[in-house]
Amino acid sequence: MRFFTRPAFALASLLLPVLAQASFTPEQQLKTAVDQLRAGRNNEGFQQIEKLVKQEPNFRLAQLIYSELLAVRAGSQSTMVGKADGQLKDLLEEAQLRLSPPVKQAGTLPSLVLQVAKAQKYLVVVDLSNARLYLLENLGSELRVLREHYAAMGRNGAGKVSKGDLRTPIGIYTVTGFLNDQGLPEMYGSGAFPLSYPNRWDQKLGRSGSGIWLHGVPRDTYSRAPRSSEGCVTMANDDLVALKPYLQAGQTPVILADKLDWQEPAKLSAQREPLLKLIEGWRSHWSARDTEAYLGYYATNFSTDGMDRSAFAAHKRRVNAAKKRIDVKLRDLELFRYPGEENLVMAQFIQDYNSDNYAVSSRKQQYWKLQNDGSWKIVLEENR
Repeated sequence: MRFFTRPAFALASLLLPVLAQASFTPEQQLKTAVDQLRAGRNNEGFQQIEKLVKQEPNFRLAQLIYSELLAVRAGSQSTMVGKADGQLKDLLEEAQLRLSPPVKQAGTLPSLVLQVAKAQKYLVVVDLSNARLYLLENLGSELRVLREHYAAMGRNGAGKVSKGDLRTPIGIYTVTGFLNDQGLPEMYGSGAFPLSYPNRWDQKLGRSGSGIWLHGVPRDTYSRAPRSSEGCVTMANDDLVALKPYLQAGQTPVILADKLDWQEPAKLSAQREPLLKLIEGWRSHWSARDTEAYLGYYATNFSTDGMDRSAFAAHKRRVNAAKKRIDVKLRDLELFRYPGEENLVMAQFIQDYNSDNYAVSSRKQQYWKLQNDGSWKIVLEENR
C-alpha cells in the first residue's frame, strides 16, 4: 500500500533525509523512519514509527505521523482534521525544524566562535531560529560538535529586552549552576541550568528581566513547541540530563544566537588574527607604561565601573604615572563575535597584573566595536 497518496498528509513534504548523530536518540529514530518512508520502504518506516511511539508515548510529533500512517492504511480521514489550529501549527513548525536539511555543513563551525581557551573543554551554542542546541568540544587544536539537540525558545521569539516580554535573550552567558528536579515545579522536568542573564552588555543596553534557564519539560510530554516558554530554552529531559557531565557552573559559555552562520576553520582563523594583534598591542602598551597609546584603544563612548572614558583616562594617567614598573600578561584568551550585534567582539581572559607595588590576577571581559573609521575600539570593560 502507498502511504503518501492523501493530500491531507502534506506533512510528508517536510520529511527529509536522516542526519548523522552520535547516538540513536528518539529524534534520530524519527528521522530514520521518515527516511525509510521517503525511500519507499513503507513497512520498515511504519515499524520504526510504531516502535518509537511505544518507547516515547508523549512524543507528539511522532504520534501525529503515526496516526496519519494508520489513517492512510485504514483509508479513513486524516487525523489532522479537527485539531485546533494552534496545536497543528505548532506541530507543523516542529516538523519543519526537526526534519529540514541541516544548517551545519561537515567541517564547519559557528562563525561566532573565534577562539576558545584550552582550559575550556566544552561550550554550548544555540541556534534559536532553527531550534538547535550544539555542544562543542574543545580538542585543543580544533573544535567539534559533540552533541546536537532540538531546543525550544520563548513564545514571542528571540531578542529579550524587558521583563515579561516572553522572549529568549540573544547574547553570551555562563552556566551558573544546576537545579535538580526535586526542588522545582513539574514544568521544569528533570532540572535546570540557570544562565547569567542579564550580563554586562545587557545591563549597558538597559535590558531587564531574570530567570533565564536551560531546562527540561513536564514528564507528560517529550518536548515543547518551538516557541512556547516564558523566555527560557527548553529541551527533552533525556537531552538535558545528557548535558550534565559537560556543563560547569561559572565556566561553561552558553551562546544564544537568533541564527547561526557556519564557516570553515581557516576563514575563522583569518578573522581572528587581526583581533589578537589588537589585544596584544593593548597589553604591550600598558606594560610599557605608554599611557596615551594604551588609552587610544578605548572608544569615546567607553564605560567601566561607573566611569566614562574621560574619568577612566584620568584615573589611568594618575595610576600609571606613579608606577616604576608594570607587567601585564594574558592567559586563557577567548574571542567571540557577539550575537545580535553588528561588528562587536567579546574578548575574555585571565589578566595577571604585576607592578612595583601591586599584583593581582582577575578575569576580564572586553567588548570591542568596529568604529566608523575602520578601527576597533573597546566600548566596555569589566573585571570579575
